[in-house]
Amino acid sequence: MNASQPAEDERTFFERERERLSNEISRDFEELISSTNMLNRKLEDVVGMRKEIDPIADLWSSFYQLMREQKPDVELGTDGQGIPGTGGHVV
Repeated sequence: MNASQPAEDERTFFERERERLSNEISRDFEELISSTNMLNRKLEDVVGMRKEIDPIADLWSSFYQLMREQKPDVELGTDGQGIPGTGGHVV
């Protein structure tokens, strides 16, 4: 038996409990690190997808702004006949 390492029976309750808790804390930290790494990978995937979607969103935004800024070429008349081709025009 090693003189620096007491036998299991010779260790006090405090020493056994300290070792058990230290091992439990080590396992929990390893699990936490593993979960954090997995979360980091998922966040990197989301950021990558956003970079792919941004140009498409910008294109649709530009199209929307262009359509809002344009005024209709044909103004509705006050006689209520409507615009040709929309079904509201009466000949």
